[in-house]
Amino acid sequence: MSFSVVELIGYLASALVVASLAMTSVVRLRLISLAGSITFVVYGLLLPSIPIIITNACVALLNIWFLRKEFSGERDLNAVPVNPEAPFFADFLRSHEADIHKQQPGFDGVRPGDFALLLNRDGLPAGAYVGQLKDGTLELRLDYVLAPFRDSRLGQWLYGPGAKLLHQAGIRRVRANARTPSHADYLRSVGFTHEGDWLVRDV
Repeated sequence: MSFSVVELIGYLASALVVASLAMTSVVRLRLISLAGSITFVVYGLLLPSIPIIITNACVALLNIWFLRKEFSGERDLNAVPVNPEAPFFADFLRSHEADIHKQQPGFDGVRPGDFALLLNRDGLPAGAYVGQLKDGTLELRLDYVLAPFRDSRLGQWLYGPGAKLLHQAGIRRVRANARTPSHADYLRSVGFTHEGDWLVRDV
C-alpha cells in the first residue's frame, strides 16, 4: 500500500493534533497544536479544501494568541504565604503526593515551624514551596509545580519580582539538596550555584 505526499501530510497533521492532547504542559500542548494546525492548513491547500483551511487557520491563530501571552510575561503569577498545616495546603500536598515523591523524593512532609508558600497561576493553585528558615537561610525541602504549569516560569518569577515575599519573611539565602538531576537542572536555571553538596542562591 502506498501513500501520496498529500495523504502523508494529512496523517502527519493528525498525529500532531493527537500528540498535543497527550501533553501535560500547557505550553507544549499549544506548540504542538500550532504545528498540527499549520500542517493541516498545508494539507487543506493541497487538496484543496476551504473548510479545512479556514478551521485550522483559526486554530493556529488562537494558539499563537495564547502562546504570545505565555512568552510575553503577561501571565498572572503569584504566591501566598500559608500555614503549612492549614487544611487546604495539607489537602493540596496529599492530592499530589505521588507526583511530589517522583519529582522530589526527599520530601517527607511539613514540619512544625516550616515556611510555606502556595504558588498560583491565573488564580489557581499551581505549586508548593516549603522549607525551614534559620538565621536568614531557608533550607528548601519542597519546590513543586504541577505538570501543566512547569513551563510558566514560576521559579524565575519567585526569585525575580516575587522575591519580595522571601525578603518579607526574612529570607536572604536559599539552599537546597537536589535529589534528582531534573531538580538540580531546574535550580541551576533559576540562579542556584554549587556550594559543597548544596545548591545555593542569594535572594
